[in-house]
Amino acid sequence: MQLFKPSGNTDIEGVDTTNACYGGTAALFNAVNWIQSQFWDGRYALVVAGDVAVYPPGPARPTGGAGAIAMLIGPNAPITFNRVRATHMEHVYDFYKPDLSSEFPTVDGKISIECYLSALDCCYERYCKKENRPDVSFDDFDYFCFHSPYCKLVLKSFARLCVNDYFLYSDKEQLDSKYPDLVPFKNLNLKETYFNRELEQAAVKCSKTSFEAKTLPSLMIASMVGNMYTPSLYGGLVSLLVNKNAESLLGKRIGMFSYGSGLASSMFSLQVSKDAGRVEPLLASLGDIPSRLEARTALPPAEFTTILKAKEDSYNKAPYQPTASLDTLTSGTYYLIEVDPQYRRTYGRRP
Repeated sequence: MQLFKPSGNTDIEGVDTTNACYGGTAALFNAVNWIQSQFWDGRYALVVAGDVAVYPPGPARPTGGAGAIAMLIGPNAPITFNRVRATHMEHVYDFYKPDLSSEFPTVDGKISIECYLSALDCCYERYCKKENRPDVSFDDFDYFCFHSPYCKLVLKSFARLCVNDYFLYSDKEQLDSKYPDLVPFKNLNLKETYFNRELEQAAVKCSKTSFEAKTLPSLMIASMVGNMYTPSLYGGLVSLLVNKNAESLLGKRIGMFSYGSGLASSMFSLQVSKDAGRVEPLLASLGDIPSRLEARTALPPAEFTTILKAKEDSYNKAPYQPTASLDTLTSGTYYLIEVDPQYRRTYGRRP
């Protein structure tokens, strides 16, 4: 609220939304619902999805990252929501933070992967049913973005949608010719295939060309930054927009799969306007992202480990004053000045 106080604007609806990696999507849905409701008064909604993904020393640490994505929601937008969305939620302990004195999660890797893929299955099947057409398939999407804990899981998830098409639709003869590599697996139970390595490899093989066209362009930020948690899916959308020109986006449908541990997941789709006059300014506003990524400072692993150790030691500490240099912060960046004995935070902004 400190950002709004100087203008005198305190008539603001909405509060922090926290739910693992799904919080950004929940906030986005809330914003869209508000604008489509009788309570909307003509103003824009602003959604900011931001998070930091850190892990203890070990194999998961290199997958961590940090980032934030801001989205302006309002009428006459260059990208709009299609009417159908499907959600799947469960109570599971796949990835969680039971120790509030630490920011490191407790992770059950195998269950986490199974939960992600099963949620994808459920959302996709429900989405197709809600479309209320017998011929809905993965081919209806021109592009597809996924929540990206790590890029290989996105590759497997894309292939998983092809597996769903093969298992869910009755016209197996037509699908046999479309997905010949999946024919040996046609009698399996879909829910028992999450760790079937042979099926996974066959699905990745038969979906390779589609993956490279529809999803690979969305992995630019994820491959360079790592898992950002709640803005991860929207970093994928930004990456797609950065890597495509207006002509290849006009009128296209973008599938979106959001997942948060615990678990909450949704599938929905976005529609890019056919009006180049609306789309081109959006793409132009994102044009500096590749150069901003290239301008980052590379650090050796040992220094990265030292920084994370200092962060771990200061977690939930009060009073606390950071000692890190501000020299690497870009102009306009907000930074923590101090945490006082009552845990109240004060921030500054780099000129």
